[in-house]
Amino acid sequence: MTFYPHSNQLKQIMKKLLVTTVATLSAMLLLSGCLALQVGGGDKKEVTKATVGQQLIDLQTAKTTGAISDAEYQTQKARILGGK
Repeated sequence: MTFYPHSNQLKQIMKKLLVTTVATLSAMLLLSGCLALQVGGGDKKEVTKATVGQQLIDLQTAKTTGAISDAEYQTQKARILGGK
């Protein structure tokens, strides 16, 4: 076994270099994951308006369950069918 002068210093330098490299790579991976979520925008959710039929079904359900009165039902039904 050959003993090199300053081998302990070399080991310390290599250890510091290794720790620094691992820490840097870990930080890069974490940050790139966060940036990808912001840049990519995640899942896109398309907002769609309910069809006239679905609106009428929902309105009838609200009337049947007592959430709205018959007068409110008639008013909202006219609004839906009138397109306003």
